[in-house]
Amino acid sequence: MITKSIDARTPPPAEAWLCGSLPDVSPLLMPAAHALIQAARDIELAAANLSAEELWTEPGGAPSVGFHLRHVAGSIDRLLTYARGEGLGEKQFQELAAEGSSGEGVDDAATLVRKVKVRIESAIQVLRTTADESFAEPRAVGRAKLPSTVFGLLFHIAEHTQRHTGQIVTTARVVRGTGEIVSGGD
Repeated sequence: MITKSIDARTPPPAEAWLCGSLPDVSPLLMPAAHALIQAARDIELAAANLSAEELWTEPGGAPSVGFHLRHVAGSIDRLLTYARGEGLGEKQFQELAAEGSSGEGVDDAATLVRKVKVRIESAIQVLRTTADESFAEPRAVGRAKLPSTVFGLLFHIAEHTQRHTGQIVTTARVVRGTGEIVSGGD
């Protein structure tokens, strides 16, 4: 289970893709599962201990780590909704509108990281329960109902999460003002 805390003082475990198969995950979805597990590890190492100021700093106008954390959690939820063949609800639209908000009453870094990890866990659970036969089923995305498939959405969850994970890691390093590498790396 990925929700166990990672102690930043110990060396990170081998990268997820080098840790073998996951039980009950189709071999066709295994790379997506490994990418999500790696993202959870990297996000926790990079962001869990950021101060409120570091969390919401926008270096050079770039999006803050807080935005990226909220966006990863929200996008996983929205993409899983589309993968089920459903449309977004009002709460999802409210979360989307609040992704970049900072200020009073805003979650701290550790709380946002936990939320991301819970959403990653839910995505991995979907990967475990999705039958290969359903991969080609058509799905509509967004208000414009753009065409995709179950497989396309599940893959996009992983690659989109990885893209924002890289931004989280880099932005966290910038706002800390260190060159310290906080990821397992290659």
